[in-house]
Amino acid sequence: MRLVRNVAISKQLCINHSKKGLHVTDTLFQLPAIPVVPVLNENAGYPVGRIFCVGRNYAAHAAEMGVEVDREAPFYFTKSPANMVLSGAQVPYPQGTDNFHYEMELALAIGAPLFQATAEQARAAIYGFGCALDMTRRDLQIRERKKQRPWSLGKDVENGTVLAPLTRASDWAPSPERRIHLAVNGETRQDATLAELIWSLEEILCHLSHFYHLRPGDIILTGTPAGVGPVLPGDVIEGGLDGLQPISLRVNADTGTVQ
Repeated sequence: MRLVRNVAISKQLCINHSKKGLHVTDTLFQLPAIPVVPVLNENAGYPVGRIFCVGRNYAAHAAEMGVEVDREAPFYFTKSPANMVLSGAQVPYPQGTDNFHYEMELALAIGAPLFQATAEQARAAIYGFGCALDMTRRDLQIRERKKQRPWSLGKDVENGTVLAPLTRASDWAPSPERRIHLAVNGETRQDATLAELIWSLEEILCHLSHFYHLRPGDIILTGTPAGVGPVLPGDVIEGGLDGLQPISLRVNADTGTVQ
C-alpha cells in the first residue's frame, strides 16, 4: 500500500513540476528493454511496441476448438512484448498449467502509421513478415472462455510469444499457396496453406485500424491452422512458412530463466 501511495505522490509531483516548467529526469526503477526482432539482410532490428493476435482465423482450427467461425468480423487479443522471446530460445515450462500448446502463425510487422485504412493503404503499411509461435496455456484459456472471461492467463504467457527474424515485404509476398507448418520432435503436427485464412491480411489491418492508430512497432499474429496440441518438457518445436526464416523453441523442465 505504501508503494502505491508513493507512486501516486510521485505522479502528483510530476504534474506539479510540469506546471512549473520542470522535467523529471529519473525513474523509480528500470523496465525491461524493448524487445527487438532481427531483420534479414539488415543491420538494424525491428523494435516491438505492441502485439495483436487474431483469433480463429482458420476454419479447421476453429472447428477443433469446438467453435464456429464468426464471419461477421475478426476478433483480437493482445500479448505483452515483455513476454516475447526470439526463435531458438530455450524456455521453462510455464507455471499454472499442464496443457501447454503450440500455435504456428504468420506475423506481420507494421512499418507506417495506419488509421481507418483502405486495403491499398494497409498493404503499403506492412514492413515485413515472419514466423511466430503463440504459446498457450490451453486449459486456462478454455476455463476462462467458458466463464466468458478474458483469455489473458491462457494467452499472455511469460516467454509465450516467439518471433523469428523478419523478411521485408519487398522480398516476400503472402500468396495463398504458401505452406505453413509445424513439427514437434520432428513429427509434423500442423500443415496448411495461407489459402485457408478466413480474414485476409488487408481485411485484418483495415478492421483493426478502425479501433487503433496502428504504428511502426506493432506486430500482428494472424491466426493458426488446425493441428494445435500440447508439448512436454524436453520437446523441441520447429515451424516454417515457405520463403521465411524458420522458427524453433525448446521447452525445458525447469522454471528458471530463458536461455
